[in-house]
Amino acid sequence: MDARFNMLDNELAMKFFKRFANAGLAIQQSPLPRATQELVSLRASQINGCGWCIDMHTKDAVAAGESAVRLHLVAAWRESSVFTEAEQAALALAEEGTRLADAHQGVSDETWARVRKHYDDDQIAALVALVALINAANRLAVIVHQRGGSYQPGMFAAAFE
Repeated sequence: MDARFNMLDNELAMKFFKRFANAGLAIQQSPLPRATQELVSLRASQINGCGWCIDMHTKDAVAAGESAVRLHLVAAWRESSVFTEAEQAALALAEEGTRLADAHQGVSDETWARVRKHYDDDQIAALVALVALINAANRLAVIVHQRGGSYQPGMFAAAFE
């Protein structure tokens, strides 16, 4: 199935995406570890069924040196031994922040306490913004049926330079 609509061929959409990319750049340049950023983005994208974003974040993570074992285990992070306590806290926040409709309380106090234990205020700001941003990106791609498979590492950033 082809994409329903090419957002990159539309002037209004491109204005939006440039601002969207700038928000992503602020998170990328934050003190939140890059590996954590990719793991969180990948997990939210898995939950949302976004093939484009799964493709992008898997390939960008590999290009940044992430191991195949860790990437394969993101979907089952609770049942694996390859993630740090800090990464587990970030993945829990990503899941709870993504599944808002499934959890009547949203992000639990327990998960928030785990995040506070492992991250400083700037990292938490980046983490919260990242969960919001990746969920928005997932929705944009899923709505227009932007399919995964053709992404090349760094491609998104290069489109908005």
